[in-house]
Amino acid sequence: MDVRHATGPDQIRHFGTAELRARYLVENLFGPEVDGVYTHQDRMVVAGVKPPGKARLPVFDPLRSAYFLERRELGVVNIGGAGVVEVDGQAYELDTKDCLYIGRGAREVTFEGGTFYLVSAPAHTALPTAHARLKDAEPVRLGSPDGSNERTIYKYVHRDGIRSCQLVLGVTVLEPGSMWNTMPCHTHDRRTEVYLYFDLPPDQRVFHLMGRPDETRNLVVAGGQAVISPSWSVHCGFGTSSYAFVWAMAGEDQAFDDMDHVAVTEMR
Repeated sequence: MDVRHATGPDQIRHFGTAELRARYLVENLFGPEVDGVYTHQDRMVVAGVKPPGKARLPVFDPLRSAYFLERRELGVVNIGGAGVVEVDGQAYELDTKDCLYIGRGAREVTFEGGTFYLVSAPAHTALPTAHARLKDAEPVRLGSPDGSNERTIYKYVHRDGIRSCQLVLGVTVLEPGSMWNTMPCHTHDRRTEVYLYFDLPPDQRVFHLMGRPDETRNLVVAGGQAVISPSWSVHCGFGTSSYAFVWAMAGEDQAFDDMDHVAVTEMR
């Protein structure tokens, strides 16, 4: 597990491309074993696994816990083919883009088949494991063809959906021909957000914008890579092809609309 310390908005203006990528981009997530990053931005953990057989959620030393979910909760999204997540002996079948929330206190978690993206946050209460299927989610359609940002949002873990301690999570799918996400953009000082881009062809990229609204930077991101977005940073981007992304937040509150909007004309 890679450990990354928190950064402030005044630091980013001094970062070059390599430094930006080292601090905010998460690469090489989907190997045969669970690998991940511990970020001090709201102490989130970002991880992934594409198991050839059955892989177990390990106890990472930086967490200093007896088991991964001793003091944490976990959101899992399957971005590959059909797979199974087993939680303390209970099996859950996840199709593509399905979600599983696993509450604090679960001891044994394994993954089989599929390609699983994991996002975790500290939890101060125990809530039950819950399974959300893409086909059962209520879609929220945003954007328009004229703005090249026609997209559908599927909310899974949120205040009016699967209950969690602080995690908020969902999936956004862009329509063919659309390439912009989350534009106009926003910040939310009360939460860190992580984007995991997927369903992007191997020879295509997403240009992810981050930084302060008046002093943006960009990361060139491939499919299967994630971007850690601190609370002071915008998070939006455009792709050279249509794609999907998992968005996940953790912090002070769970209100989806608690954000500070930034007009396109105010960005620099």
